[in-house]
Amino acid sequence: MGAAMCKLSDKVGQHVKKRTPGCKYTCHADCRDLVSLDCHPAGSPPPSQDQINNNTPPHDVEKDRELRTEFSREEIGQKIDQYNMLTRDLLKMTLSPTGVYTGFIKVQMDLRRPVTVRGGQKGAGGGRVEEAFYLPRGVTNTLHISSNNTVKQVIVALLNKFTVADNPAKYGLYKRYRREDQVYVCKLADDEQPLFLRLVAGPDGDTLSFVLREQHGEVMWDAFSIPELRNFLRILDKEEAEQREAVKRRYDAYRLRLQEALSEVRGASEGRSL
Repeated sequence: MGAAMCKLSDKVGQHVKKRTPGCKYTCHADCRDLVSLDCHPAGSPPPSQDQINNNTPPHDVEKDRELRTEFSREEIGQKIDQYNMLTRDLLKMTLSPTGVYTGFIKVQMDLRRPVTVRGGQKGAGGGRVEEAFYLPRGVTNTLHISSNNTVKQVIVALLNKFTVADNPAKYGLYKRYRREDQVYVCKLADDEQPLFLRLVAGPDGDTLSFVLREQHGEVMWDAFSIPELRNFLRILDKEEAEQREAVKRRYDAYRLRLQEALSEVRGASEGRSL
């Protein structure tokens, strides 16, 4: 019986150890080579654990061939015609005789920290009064740009449209795209051209969309101005005061319950003594 139990535990251990990375499927070690999964396309290697953790898609040679970075003028014209036929709104692309084309991109604002906005009033020194507040998350903004505009220029244009006075280096433009029923988010380089990505992907927002976010990693405090840092301190002071008040209310409630319990015990003891 003991030997049988040991063999059974070995089998269970082999099942656990042979779990495919990034997949919920579990099989026995001796059966793994006989099982075919649909976790990745046939003929391509499965995603590594690093790819799973970093939310980057597995390497796909066929997709890489499709994602060309240069097209002839004739190919650009054909893609623009196809794009305009597929788009469901009036946001079409136009090709100029010089080969530069213009069009529209939609960018979702996904900002978690407050932004500093230039107000309409002037301060004592003659400069514009700056205020800090949170932009509503998920707001989508439409920009009319050209094929020459880079990611860095698009970020500056977005901030100017909202009269944001923050340093553009605080923000990054990300692309959200779908591949093989998986959604990935990838930060774009400053010199990439968003309109070209839009043209290649087509007008479908589910296939490709753009998102403006704060830069990941350590906060670059040097990029903030003195008024911005003071606004952050005011926000922190307000949150601290709210947390302190919540703790005080909680302990006041505990104190009241203890006093009521003590009163009941004293009343009961006095009643028994009488």
